[in-house]
Order: sequence, then structure tokens, then C-alpha cells
Amino acid sequence: MNRCTERIFNGLVKENPTFVLMLGMCPTLAVTTSAINGIGMGLSTTAVLIMSNMLISMLRKIIPDSVRMPAFIVVVASFVTIVDFLLEGFVPSLYDSLGLYIPLIVVNCIILGRAESYASKNPVLPSIFDGVGMGLGFTVGLTSIGIVRELIGSGSVFGFQVMPDSYEPFTIFVLAPGAFFVLSCLVALQNKVKKNLAKKGKEVPKSAGCGDGCASCASKGICGGHLIQTETVSVKGSTKDEPDAAGNGKKSENKKEQEGA
Repeated sequence: MNRCTERIFNGLVKENPTFVLMLGMCPTLAVTTSAINGIGMGLSTTAVLIMSNMLISMLRKIIPDSVRMPAFIVVVASFVTIVDFLLEGFVPSLYDSLGLYIPLIVVNCIILGRAESYASKNPVLPSIFDGVGMGLGFTVGLTSIGIVRELIGSGSVFGFQVMPDSYEPFTIFVLAPGAFFVLSCLVALQNKVKKNLAKKGKEVPKSAGCGDGCASCASKGICGGHLIQTETVSVKGSTKDEPDAAGNGKKSENKKEQEGA
């Protein structure tokens, strides 16, 4: 698998921002009242991801480290403004449905996270495909949630009536509680599939970052795994001399017992 294809597979499966990394939950839960809203929000975010990753990768050796985050925000905000105007001009109905969540793409942690962890450290072409993969993964997640919520909540999919006329829709699924319920069910289904694959001895896709350690994990500081990793290291290293917070060496309990004996 070449590098570009690996980046797409990574965004769709291994580090899917919705079902694996659990990023961008605000638009995920708010705009997925219908499938068309989900796919519209997902594709808008994908366009911003691709363009911002491309430009940040091109400027990665020019942007000083001291101002890289403000520079990333300026780049992302510029492309979000372009997407916002295009939606308002050519797809006004979708623009009205998504409302405030289009400008909020600027602070979407998926975009800033990929800019910081990948685009600012890699060449242009892989960064573009990283944006494609992450954007498509986000789009698939939002569209899946939107399809389930629209189907159960109104009996239609993409505006087309699917359920018979006798069907009584569960309107709670187009409200906020329905978003949490559908998301949890889809994540549970994904975990069930992974467990079944593991039982059959098949390879289960895992996050590349978590597999290599939290130092390279795209969700470092979000998933909390780095805290667990730190505690594990400290427990394993309890039989060694470790410096305390003041920089002084401290002896382990085993060594103290040996000296006391």
C-alpha cells in the first residue's frame, strides 16, 4: 500500500475522526438531523481540510514555530470563508440548514489537529491525501448518523419516503437525544465487528498513533491514553532510581528493603 493510499485508508478506517478518534462532536451531533445535512457538512469540512493541509504543507518551512497555531487558524479561516460564500451563493437551502456550523469549521479540532500533527511535518502530496482520507471519514460518519436519524425519525432518506404510510416516526431521533443514541449504537456496532474479527484471528485495523505510542498519536491529549501510558511506565520503573520533581534521586522500595536488611 503506497503512502497516499495509506492516508486515505487511515482516515476512513484506522483513525476515523467520528467513530475512532471521536473528534468534531459538535457538528456531528448538531447537524445530522438528515442525511443531506450530514453529507453537506462532511464535504464542506473535506474541502477545507484538503486546501488547508495543502497550503500549510507548502508553507511548513516558512511559518515560524512561535506563531504556527495563529498562522494555521488564519489559513483555515480563509478557506472556510470561501466555502461559506460558495454555499450561500449556490446551495442556499443547505446553507440555511447548516447555519452557524459552517463558520465553526475554523475551530474544528479535526482540521487543526491534522494541520499540527501531519501537514506541518510532511510533503504536499501526502498531506493532500491525508485531508482527503480524514474528510471522507468524517463525511461517512456524519452521513451514516444522518441516514439512521432521518430514517427512524421521519421515515425517509435524503428526502425520499422509504417507510410505508402506516409507519409512525420516532421524532426523538431528530432531536438532540437521538443524536447521542445513534452515535453510541454505531460506535458499539463498529467495536462488535472488530471483536468478531479478532476472535476469528483476522487483523483488526488499529490507530497507527496508538500502536506506535502516544508520542505520534493524532489524538494525543484528547483520548487520555498518554496519561495511562505515563502511569504504566512509572509502575514498571518502580524498581529503578527515578528523579523526583525537585531533580533529586529517590530510591525504590525494593532497594530500601535490601539496605535495611
